[in-house]
Amino acid sequence: MTHATDAIVVGAGLAGLVAAAELADAGKRVLLLDQEGEQNLGGQAFWSFGGLFLIDSPEQRRLGIRDSLDLATRDWANTAGFDRPEDHWPRQWAEHYLNFAAGEKRAWLHGMGMRWFPVVGWAERGGQGAEGPGNSVPRFHVTWGTGPGVVEPFERRVRAHASAGRITFAFRHRVTGLTTHGDRVTGVHGQLLEASDVARGERSSRVTVGDFEYTAGAVIVTSGGIGGNHDLVRRYWPTERLGPAPDFMVAGVPAHVDGTLRETVHAAGANLIHPDRMWHYTEGLRNWNPIWHNHGIRVLPGPSSLWLTPDGERLPYPNYPGFDTLTSLTHITTHRYPYTWFLLNEKIIRREFALSGSEQNPDLTNRDVRGVLSRVRGVQDPVRAFMDHGEDFVVRATLPELVQGMNDLTGETRLQLDTVRRAVQDRDLQIRNPYSKDPQVTAIRGARAYPGDRFTRVAAPAPILGPASGPLIAVRMNVLTRKSLGGLETDLQARVLTPAGTPIPGLYAAGEVAGFGGGGMHGYRSLEGTFLGGCLYSGRVAGRAAATEL
Repeated sequence: MTHATDAIVVGAGLAGLVAAAELADAGKRVLLLDQEGEQNLGGQAFWSFGGLFLIDSPEQRRLGIRDSLDLATRDWANTAGFDRPEDHWPRQWAEHYLNFAAGEKRAWLHGMGMRWFPVVGWAERGGQGAEGPGNSVPRFHVTWGTGPGVVEPFERRVRAHASAGRITFAFRHRVTGLTTHGDRVTGVHGQLLEASDVARGERSSRVTVGDFEYTAGAVIVTSGGIGGNHDLVRRYWPTERLGPAPDFMVAGVPAHVDGTLRETVHAAGANLIHPDRMWHYTEGLRNWNPIWHNHGIRVLPGPSSLWLTPDGERLPYPNYPGFDTLTSLTHITTHRYPYTWFLLNEKIIRREFALSGSEQNPDLTNRDVRGVLSRVRGVQDPVRAFMDHGEDFVVRATLPELVQGMNDLTGETRLQLDTVRRAVQDRDLQIRNPYSKDPQVTAIRGARAYPGDRFTRVAAPAPILGPASGPLIAVRMNVLTRKSLGGLETDLQARVLTPAGTPIPGLYAAGEVAGFGGGGMHGYRSLEGTFLGGCLYSGRVAGRAAATEL
């Protein structure tokens, strides 16, 4: 099978949709390829919570949040920790992205119909001082419609172009290599896979029924990350920084997010930088109703749960829920904890537990105002389902029963009642006064100074063992694989570079495969809300740059 077109976009996730739409807007003919079926259009963005990083937005200002480009830039630099010569292009991509997030990003998206939940979330709170990592202010804007609401405007644009004949879809096309003429990339080749009607996210067939080769003036690779391929995650795992990779991890993305094409393009001469920089979460749950194999769901925690080691000791400062993902991951993996525990009660879980993902937030995803308002009245239905069916949850009336249930769950006897009781009582004694020497308690009170947290995300300080707080709950937390922060190195036109730093003619990359821009614009850490935003921005840059070249 052969085909010629102006541009080929490989990967129909969010970055691919944006790039294809921009190319078609410029009058170019586009071939959009993906190894999965049409049911997976939008890729991983569809499953997301829909959080977007914006700076000094109207939503922030309405809540009294004083944000600025200068403050966000300082937060980004402190969080990213750029420290390598290879950070030349990632630094520049970060600077340009920050200007985008503080400038036209919101107006551009708003003009396509995107809207946001009025309460801005405060992700990655840091907690290590003004010079440390984390967001100084809330910046996490949840899209009304969550991940599908982010995908929708770009899918609409792409489908309109397809109806007009400017974009051609080619699903079940697995690209296995680049076609070149001299030093220029002139197309792609690969295998046709048999048709598959499995549901979105489920493992599809890899049976081949033919081959293809397509030619074009430009190829944009938007094939995503490696989080579904734990073998590749382990190959690049930074043991010198994080210790050995955990023996068990849950998967935050489907199996087809396997990094195969990234490795293929790298082998063909593209420079791959920072593959050891990854973004994995510490609060992963085994999904009781999985869509893909080993499906993990991340808890988006408020700050009040007590975080314990497998032996029942409290994790040390600054390892509090929702503060600094990488620092907490480093503590857990260097100590080789196979899991950790959140210990809380129903009063805390009612206010502070949210689950990441569009399917875990049907009220926001379906734009159900009444459903969103009902969140303040009790435990959310998806969270209640995990309490009732999730294998990582233990719910008991008393602390001795809870500790016994935790040991029964793991099949071990590591937890001693006296150890756990001491950790809980020490915390509870700090709650009984409006003053405290405990940094976590101080942080809880500080968080409630922000109206968005006080009314929607942070429970009023109260003893965990308080009689009116409902049953006690323990949640086993697992490491959950999610994002690649490194990737194919690109310049500011999204052109893929060789190890010598020269652009490969005709080849571009955007989204996670390019470290969301430059080969790693986040550095070592994300401020959150920047993955979708990175796909939007780098896809736009790649599409416009390729259109200009053509």
